[in-house]
Parts: sequence; C-alpha cells; structure tokens
Amino acid sequence: MYEEAIKNATEKFAAVLKKQLERNDRIKADKEFLDFSKLDKIIIGVVGGDGIGPAITRQAHRILEFLLADEVKAGKVEFKVIDGLTIENRVSKMQPIPDDVLEELKKCHVILKGPTTTPRKGDPWPNIESANVAMRKALDLFANVRPVKVPEQGIDWTFFRENTEGSYAVGSDGVHVTDDLAIDFCVTTTEGTERIARAAFEYAKKNGKTRVTAVTKANVIKTTDGKFLDICKEVAKEYSDIEFDDWYIDIMTAKLVDEKRRTGFQVVVLPNLYGDIITDEAAEFQGGVGTAGSANFGKRYAMFEAIHGSAPRMVQEGRDKYADPSSIIRAAVMLLNHIGYSKEADKLSRALDICMYEEKKLTITGRDTGATNEEFSDYIMETLKTL
Repeated sequence: MYEEAIKNATEKFAAVLKKQLERNDRIKADKEFLDFSKLDKIIIGVVGGDGIGPAITRQAHRILEFLLADEVKAGKVEFKVIDGLTIENRVSKMQPIPDDVLEELKKCHVILKGPTTTPRKGDPWPNIESANVAMRKALDLFANVRPVKVPEQGIDWTFFRENTEGSYAVGSDGVHVTDDLAIDFCVTTTEGTERIARAAFEYAKKNGKTRVTAVTKANVIKTTDGKFLDICKEVAKEYSDIEFDDWYIDIMTAKLVDEKRRTGFQVVVLPNLYGDIITDEAAEFQGGVGTAGSANFGKRYAMFEAIHGSAPRMVQEGRDKYADPSSIIRAAVMLLNHIGYSKEADKLSRALDICMYEEKKLTITGRDTGATNEEFSDYIMETLKTL
C-alpha cells in the first residue's frame, strides 16, 4: 500500500545522508584556524540584508570606519560592501545565497551582516533555505557565540550554539512521505560536536570561567542529543579545572528566570535549535534581542550579526531609520575583538554602555518619538572621542 511512497522517501533520505557524510569528511580534513596577525590586510565584508538591515548595518559600518580610520588609511583594513543578499534577489535565483554573492563573501575574512528574511508558510515568497543557515554551512561557521551581561543582576552568560548541524542542518530537505506524514531530520556528528564543545571549554579556560553547561533533551531524543551530550562529557575530561554539568532544554528555560539559580551559569554549549531559543530568551534580560550581538566563527571565516529579524513592517511604515542599531553595533564589538583590535572593541563596548544605560541622552523607540539610528550612532561616535 505504501511501497511507492516509502521508496521515494528512502531515495530522498539517501541523498541527505550522502551530503552529510561528505560534509563530515570536509570538516574532519580542515584543521587550521586563520591567524589574523599574519595577514597584510584584513577585508571586512558589509552585507545589509533585508528590511531594516541596510539601515542599521550602515550605522555599524560608519562606527567601524571611524574607529579603524588609521588602519584603513594604512591599507591594513579594507571594507567591502556586498549587495545582493536580499530576499528578492535570492528568490529570483532560487538560491539562499546567489553564487556571485557567495563568491564575494569568500573574498572577505570577516563579515558584518544585517538580518535577512526567511520565508515561512503563508508568506508571498517560495520555500527557500534561510540565508543565515546557508552562510553558516557554506563558510563552515560552526560556532554561534552570543554573550549576555546584566551586571546588576549577576548575569554573565556566554552561549556556544552549534551552527551547522542539529535540526537546522537540513531544514529545507524534509520529506513529505504522504499527504498525512512529513519527516524532518536532525544531524549530529562526532567532529561537529567535538569542535563546538572544545570551543566552549577553551573560551572558559582563556576567560577565567569555572563552569560549562551542556543543554540537550537527551532523555527523549536519545540518538542525536544523546551523542551530543556524551561527546561534551568526554571533552570535559580534558579540562579538570572547569566544572561541567548538563540540563535539559525545558528546565533550562525555566532556570534562566530563576533568580537563585541563573547567576550560576557561565558558559553554555548547546545544539542549534535549543541555542536559537535560549539565546533569544537570554537577550530579554539585557533589554531584548535588539540589544544583543552575535558572532559566528569558523576556522577560516567569521560572520557577525544582529540576532533579531528583518522587521519588514517597519520598512513598510517608513520607520527603518528609527530601528535600533544596538544589536549589530554589539556585533561590531565582537568583530573588532576577533580581528585583534581589542582596545577599539573595549572603547566601543564602553561607549554603548554609556549611551544605552548611563547618560541616555538619546533614546531609540522604533518610532519618531525617539532618535533615528543615525543620530544614535553619531552620539556613540561623539562619546568615543571622549574615551
């Protein structure tokens, strides 16, 4: 009765397996990290994206050029504006990242990226893979790092979200077996999990952190989540000075709002889907997703972005110039640290704290009741001159 449906689904599943086995071979072969100190010139790609993306990315770009003006003049840093990663262009070519755009991205060392639109059911756009997911896979950006700090509440968290596997790895390759049955896939590899776990422990070791926490649902999703947890436990044995524990995703979401328990978390490592959920929740403690930056690291490339969406409604209502640029400016802080400009990163981080939480001479409301993102960026640059 179901023989033909099963046969078709099996063929599609075989293609998914082949692609993932080939990907696993590639990541096992790639061992060396890029050393920025050995580069004659660092190329920073700037990608506006969709919706409010161009408006807020433009401001982060201005601030970076202000901070790195001497480096640009000396030929040590170059900014490269890359257009074409819009939903209209992606759909016209039916590619999550058009080939010519990907070629330009690969000419860069680091990328500052605005939010991009991912079509969902009911949208006017056809089904196409997330540009974020596609970029992380194409550039092998396996570690999504999202810090959240609220000193007055004792919160200092750094999340290491695995970026290339889990439930997002083949998110557009699920199978409609019949009209009544649809199947999606979750992917976990030894190499993929080892490198994200080791990245979390290395960060903890280098930054004086004493605890790393793994988050899974290994009690129910026993194969893939179970493998992720087992590998984290094995990597933890190499770091005897760092405490390791694990929590299930459901109770972890509750404990982040538990005032007695949440201050104990420091570095958290988790699969893709759980990381997406938890980091959005965590960002609310410091003012919402509009205030949080995000870093995506690989061995060769790195991409830095705002963690919020493209907010097309704000553009439709003519409010994109009032969109809060704080998230992508926070991402710019992480970018500066990554390429070795820690002094400039510290200054920008301090300026953001002054402008957002201390002086607050200007307020971003998302509407004409507050400052424009250009005015707010000017405020930040004026503050930088005093530091």
